[in-house]
Amino acid sequence: MGTGGRRWTAGALAAVALLPCAAAADAQGAGGQEAHAGKDRADGWRLVHAEDFSRFAPRGDTGWFPDQDGPGSPYDAGGYDNDGGYFRTIGGDDFDRHLEGVDLYRRSFAFGEGGWLTAELATRDTGGGAKEGAPSFGRDVLPGAGPTGLFDNPDHHGAVIVRSTDALPEEYRIEVKLKTVDFGGRRDGEWDYDGKVNGYAPSDCKTNFPWAGSGDFSPPECEWYDVTRDSNGFYFLSIMDYERPAPHNNVFVHTHRKVVMDGYNRYRYTGNGLRYCDASTGELQPYEWGSGNGVNMLFMTPDRRYGNQPGTEYLMHSECGTEYAGGIVSQADLLPEAMPRQDYRFAVERRDGRYVLEVSGEFRHVGERTLRYVQPFDDGEHPVWHYNRTPEEYGGAYDRTWSYPSDNGTYTDENVWPEGSAYPDHFLIGQPHMNFYEGDARVDDIRMYVPD
Repeated sequence: MGTGGRRWTAGALAAVALLPCAAAADAQGAGGQEAHAGKDRADGWRLVHAEDFSRFAPRGDTGWFPDQDGPGSPYDAGGYDNDGGYFRTIGGDDFDRHLEGVDLYRRSFAFGEGGWLTAELATRDTGGGAKEGAPSFGRDVLPGAGPTGLFDNPDHHGAVIVRSTDALPEEYRIEVKLKTVDFGGRRDGEWDYDGKVNGYAPSDCKTNFPWAGSGDFSPPECEWYDVTRDSNGFYFLSIMDYERPAPHNNVFVHTHRKVVMDGYNRYRYTGNGLRYCDASTGELQPYEWGSGNGVNMLFMTPDRRYGNQPGTEYLMHSECGTEYAGGIVSQADLLPEAMPRQDYRFAVERRDGRYVLEVSGEFRHVGERTLRYVQPFDDGEHPVWHYNRTPEEYGGAYDRTWSYPSDNGTYTDENVWPEGSAYPDHFLIGQPHMNFYEGDARVDDIRMYVPD
């Protein structure tokens, strides 16, 4: 299965041969799955945009500039934003005090034909200026494999994503190839490798400060939740519901996803809150069955996943059936040691009143496959969160008011999905959390299709 033990980092790359992905077997089985006979992925679709990074030419680069996400900022994005009412309410004076000491900086530039793609970067000044430990996105050439786009996020204080510059059309297919990924998970059976802890550079002060989902906000930064001992990850491809996708805190991001394919790599996890589906047998397996490099293919719904903090609930189709809520089911396990010789193609489709999530490649334990799952916008039981691009597509049936009590007061989010609302689709690739996740990844061949 090509687990040759090689590791690819931003600074050290060995020469490899690029081998194409073979045609995948049909995906068959229980709820939400769709037969897929390995046809040309463009069958029924017309290509309108493609970026292969052979001529990467950024335009309109803002450079790093201070931005606190406050009123008037183009990044101001509501109550769960970095300075939003949610944190100010549940965190009280302690949160306000912490936020005053956090200097936020952003950077943005467009690229691709007609500027159809935009990179969004954000970082926090930790005392050495905005550029110290700041993330980057740019062109990188892999020996034997050609040009790629490199996401480099050396510190969890920063984040970097690529998004669609404009809202996506009514129907579309978005594709991206993942060439390398190093955001944690095990390598050759080890969680601690290349001097890192689950992909993080070791430190005794890497926490989720200052944006906790709940709890006590009073401690100093280094006494908050240690992210290096929790999780690392990367968003392979996600559809978001807000106008200008960009890095924010993880609570915000978790309330603005429509559908998502991501990695959630839990350090030495042994509980039953994460499981794998063995696509060969159709049986669920414990987290230890995989390598911690799972692919999570999630349709978000309007139910609340947590009672004490924001977050929408998960609907998960796999070859093992359909799971709703409860433990996360990873549909497959990547082979990062075999990359970039092995790559993975991720795709999202919106067409005929449904979303489709798809991934193709060679996966640990199960070999070469295409996994493809379908969910109607509204099946009457588990609608996709904020699926409506226009007010006419939705009648207000799932509107609710969410409230979050705390010792400092109750935050109320009224009309979370009202009649007359509209949520145009934008895609996002990268690492969007400004208080979690650290590493690097390479992609190429970002494509957008529309129906023929």
